[in-house]
Amino acid sequence: ALRLKYHERKDAFLEENIAVKDPFCIFRDWLTDALNTKEILEPNAAALATVDAQGKPSNRFMLVKEATAEGFTFFTNYGSRKAEAIAANANVAIAIYWMPLRRSVRIEGVAEKIPQAESLKYFHERPRASQIGAAASPQSQRISSRSHLDEIESSIKAKLGPEGEVPLPNWGGYLVKPQLIEFWQGQTDRLHDRIRFRRGPNVESEVDGKLVHGGENGWVYERLAP
Repeated sequence: ALRLKYHERKDAFLEENIAVKDPFCIFRDWLTDALNTKEILEPNAAALATVDAQGKPSNRFMLVKEATAEGFTFFTNYGSRKAEAIAANANVAIAIYWMPLRRSVRIEGVAEKIPQAESLKYFHERPRASQIGAAASPQSQRISSRSHLDEIESSIKAKLGPEGEVPLPNWGGYLVKPQLIEFWQGQTDRLHDRIRFRRGPNVESEVDGKLVHGGENGWVYERLAP
């Protein structure tokens, strides 16, 4: 019985209304809409799915910190569960849902560490409390209690003093280079719009002008049934 009203047919997400057939251009437009929607408090929140060396999937929410034509960047402790999974299997998936807009973006690609200099730069752009928190947390590891974290944090603060620079811990960014980006827009009649962009070896040979269409910058796109 939990049914929200989505978009009406007149607001359908149509291929002819996409000015530039490049998924990064669409993503920037949709992100701008999300940023301008006051009900969306964290428009860069996303679910990241990984698969470990045993083939077991896991999923968690994180924040996408940069989206460029290269891909999507997020940051984490390099000893975390997600980092260990990426070391074993670099194929990942990201899902973003902007509920007030009834829009979702799915991303599939390969994650790779960004250069340490870039991680260091971003690390020191964060609030100092966040830097200390990253240094204090052995992310994904078992700990005895919350007070254990508080003790580590207090020790770091005492060692550095109020002005000391926080050293970069085992922490940094990943760039997810997408091979697939799908845009979903909900329709009230449940005939949702799904337009998927793909790129990779030989995908352009699939273009037939009916089911698969040529896009910009090596991308092809196609409409999927909901």
